[in-house]
Amino acid sequence: MAKIWVESYGCSASSADAEMISGIILNGGHTLASSSRDSDLNLIVTCSVKDATANKMVNRIKRLKSKPLVVAGCLAKSEPKTVERFSSNASLMGPNSIGKTLQIINHAISGRRTVELEDTDVTKTGLPKVRLNPVVGIVEIASGCMSDCTFCQTKLAKGDLKSYRVGDIVRQVTEEVNDGCKEIWLTSTDNGCYGLDIGTTLPRLVEQVSEIPKDFMVRVGMMNPMYMPRIKDDLIKSFESDKVYKFLHVPVQSGSDQVLHDMKRGHTEAMFRDLVKKFRRKFEKFTISTDIIVGFPTETEEDFEKTLVLLKETRPDVVNLSRYSKRPGTKAAEMAQIDVAEVKRRSKIVFDLMNKITTSNNKQWIGWQGQVLFNEQTDEQIRGRNFAYKSVFVDDIVKVGQKKQVRITSVTNHGLYGIIVS
Repeated sequence: MAKIWVESYGCSASSADAEMISGIILNGGHTLASSSRDSDLNLIVTCSVKDATANKMVNRIKRLKSKPLVVAGCLAKSEPKTVERFSSNASLMGPNSIGKTLQIINHAISGRRTVELEDTDVTKTGLPKVRLNPVVGIVEIASGCMSDCTFCQTKLAKGDLKSYRVGDIVRQVTEEVNDGCKEIWLTSTDNGCYGLDIGTTLPRLVEQVSEIPKDFMVRVGMMNPMYMPRIKDDLIKSFESDKVYKFLHVPVQSGSDQVLHDMKRGHTEAMFRDLVKKFRRKFEKFTISTDIIVGFPTETEEDFEKTLVLLKETRPDVVNLSRYSKRPGTKAAEMAQIDVAEVKRRSKIVFDLMNKITTSNNKQWIGWQGQVLFNEQTDEQIRGRNFAYKSVFVDDIVKVGQKKQVRITSVTNHGLYGIIVS
């Protein structure tokens, strides 16, 4: 028996992988350490989506390598040479190799380095897990994607789309809810293309999950715009369920069709506009989240201005803003790069614009009263979510997992603030 420290970075799929790895560790007779200081072995689930993130992973690897180390996740798969450069003795495990977790750990403890980067036949449903948040069940519905974006390493790490069966997912969600989860995250590399390889669709999955006769909420994770036209009408219908958060994460990345073409995104800015328009027409209050990359190698000043226009006209509630950084193995890394200072300038303009838009959007919620599920405790305060997945904060004492009636009294660009009214 060994004490193992597990930490994870990146998207919700990485968090789900860390939960399953922790469950496999316990089932295998080991224990989970409370910190890396008192562990016999360290395991890190990595992310490599951005240059800054990859640098952070390298720093963590350097800190953790004084003990037997397993590097799992996207960086291990897409940049094994980088990991080996900073920790030559680290064992490597790919995002779709977690079925080999115990074998890799047991070998590492005994001093044997193992490299398992190939995909196994393990479906990530029905595996044991240790939740990072006791009231949130993260359920992976697929692995990999169908895209081939020129800036992204994810395809290199996770490969082609492999959707999991609807029945297996529904059973997993049922188990999560029966175990006390109040919120379910349906997550994958790209939810939009879910089911294309097995003859089903995301709306069908959402509908079947919503029919589970329990009290819980569903957050549908990120979906790329290119796959949305074929499912948008059915998806809108599936979102009519009171159990589904009125929240959509659709990364547009740029307001320029030329840049989107160069990125090989497979959609146009008009597709994004259409989605925003249709969902907001159907639902009076609906949260739109998107991603923007500034400074892509072929982005001209005119292209950048088109992105600003798109943001001003669609007014998304959340923007995950990234400065372009070249990632090894991607096609965009081979292109001529824009000056770093110019990329920073464009990033600052988008950042300031989004703060204004977000604050303005949030002001529309002042005076709203309704049910809030409190789902996350931070060091400073507890956070809840209303039906549109808006962040809600209160000064009152509330426990994670509780639902309360809240009236919104003030807002910032970070969320809504209110008081409990019953």
